[in-house]
Amino acid sequence: MGTVPACAGDIQAIQHLEEAIAAGKHWYLALLEAIKLWTSPEEDYNGRHYCYLIDNEAFDWLVLAERLCEQVDRLIPEKELIDLLFFDRPPIELTKDEFKKLIGKAKYQAYLNYLYGVLVEEILILAVTEEIRKRKRALGLNEDNGTVDEAYQHIYGATQAELVSLFRKERGYTRRKSMPIGEAKEFTYWLFKQRLKRCDKSRVASDTKKALLKLHRYMRLKGAVAASQSS
Repeated sequence: MGTVPACAGDIQAIQHLEEAIAAGKHWYLALLEAIKLWTSPEEDYNGRHYCYLIDNEAFDWLVLAERLCEQVDRLIPEKELIDLLFFDRPPIELTKDEFKKLIGKAKYQAYLNYLYGVLVEEILILAVTEEIRKRKRALGLNEDNGTVDEAYQHIYGATQAELVSLFRKERGYTRRKSMPIGEAKEFTYWLFKQRLKRCDKSRVASDTKKALLKLHRYMRLKGAVAASQSS
């Protein structure tokens, strides 16, 4: 059994979601309206810890969407729910302004923090890793050991292990071999902030542009795959 949310705004969000869907509103629009009403930055529910607002700045809206959809999963088409939560494919295409209006200005700004501070940062690490790997292969070096650390050194000036150690020390987290998903996202957002502090503005802009171009290529590819699956 899940616990009842303590915040009035959270209770109101769940009630709105249930009532709006029951009244005939599309579940996705009702979900975004419910997200606007939600107030808790994190929560323990059904034996799981949910963190919706990383560092009180970056809004992971799909985690909150997953939590809210648990309340009404019987009312949502299973394929549409899977497409949204696992593939980030909404059942209704909305403009940026429509999405912003539905979730609210404050949450939209925090969502942009998450987009650039977590998603784009992850893509940047991947892009630089691939560049280093290609250079090695061009030189006839097929050994991949150390490539990821070279990428971290290039972007942040230290190895991944060194950065994880520093991050956990700052946050007071215990050392362990694995890193839970929530902590990994928090670590990535921390890396983003480290990069902003470490690099000059032109370097930050160049790296961000590189990551965005790769992200756009990935989104186009994902869209093509989705179209082929639905045809």
